[in-house]
Amino acid sequence: MNLRSLRHSLPLGLFLAAVSLACLARAAAAPAPPAETPAPATVVELRIDGEIEPVLAEYIVNGIEAAGREHAGLILITLNTPGGLDTSMRAIIQAILRSPVPVVAYVAPTGGRAASAGFFVLLSADVAAMAPGTDTGAASPLMAIGGWPVNIDETLHKKITNEATAYLRSYVQQRGRNADLAEKAVTEAKAFTQQEALDGKLIDLAASSREELLAKLDGRTIIRFDGATVRLALAHPVITPREMTARERFLSRIVQPDVFFILLIVGVLGLYVEFTHPGMFAPGVIGGIALVLALFAMHMLPVNFAGLLLIFVAFALFILEAKFPTHGVLGVGGVVAMLLGALMLIHSPLTGAGVSLGTALGVVVPFAVIVVILMRLVLRSRKWKLSTGMEEMVGAEGEVIEAVNSAAHTGMVRVHGELWRAACPTAVIPKGAHVRVNKVAGLTLEVDPVKPSASS
Repeated sequence: MNLRSLRHSLPLGLFLAAVSLACLARAAAAPAPPAETPAPATVVELRIDGEIEPVLAEYIVNGIEAAGREHAGLILITLNTPGGLDTSMRAIIQAILRSPVPVVAYVAPTGGRAASAGFFVLLSADVAAMAPGTDTGAASPLMAIGGWPVNIDETLHKKITNEATAYLRSYVQQRGRNADLAEKAVTEAKAFTQQEALDGKLIDLAASSREELLAKLDGRTIIRFDGATVRLALAHPVITPREMTARERFLSRIVQPDVFFILLIVGVLGLYVEFTHPGMFAPGVIGGIALVLALFAMHMLPVNFAGLLLIFVAFALFILEAKFPTHGVLGVGGVVAMLLGALMLIHSPLTGAGVSLGTALGVVVPFAVIVVILMRLVLRSRKWKLSTGMEEMVGAEGEVIEAVNSAAHTGMVRVHGELWRAACPTAVIPKGAHVRVNKVAGLTLEVDPVKPSASS
């Protein structure tokens, strides 16, 4: 029986029901369309490896902004830092809090840490995670002058500590983490293992690798800093590490203590060579550029001015060693002073990093030898008779070509194959006589008569 005959034999309601059942049966029999594979999520990976300073902060901020422009699915910041500068830390945190892309901070690898400023950065992320065998905390602020921690007034210390804890609470509470326990890392310098941080609700996850971390985050719903809810889709993540640009790598190398010390010595040595040997140009250009780069690094590094002063004292001792016969006493003193200055030059209360002993020895000894040798050459050259220019005519002998008249006190002489106007205020010198040059006055030679040598 077809639908047309069924329409005449059944009421209208039953007819419509039969049509619906027939359509459903036909749809069920049709093959289902293939399921669409979800697009892979892009995970931009940034690294904080080392002390947090302005160049590293610029790299992190630029990476977060670039991930936002590229509409990445997630930003993964791997942390392994002893801490760093407060201004650089705050620049990173501000970029994390305003990021349109969710940010995960992950302390790794095993044995790594997120201490001091790294603790602040870790807790500012949408998701905070740690690998086993890592630690975080110890975030009490330190004041340093000339690279060394200093004791400050109790009122000022409370002011700095209270401001730091207030800044930490301002976003830790918004993230739903344990603000009271986080404050102890600032007020009591308390540190936490990975398990302690997880049990204390300072972090959200523990994972032994980034792959395990992303697997745990897949499908997780997080609340952003602005209150928006986001569900992470990381079933097929594509991790895209973002490295530093050539400019950032260059600047990050400059602020290394060893490189800063080398630039400082090269700059001083280059300018010294240019001043003692004018006209060479290359040492002056190289020294000037190196010194400017060293000043740039000095602006960012915790430079100890006592170490800097010892280096310039050593430089003065090297010069004195070349000038006075001290049998090496001043030279050895200069080497010791510069070596101590190099080791004291950079001191961070966070890391204790500074110029390595190998770099200090490799730079100080050659520098001392070069300065002493150059200074001795300069002092010895002052005793040499001039061999160029008009001044080298003094002491030279010549022959009178035109007699020097006692009235006019002028005549012509031949010196070094050249004819010169000559003057002799004390005597008349006949033609053919021999004279010696005593003085050069413009284009006139002042001469005295001399007896011809026996060979002539």
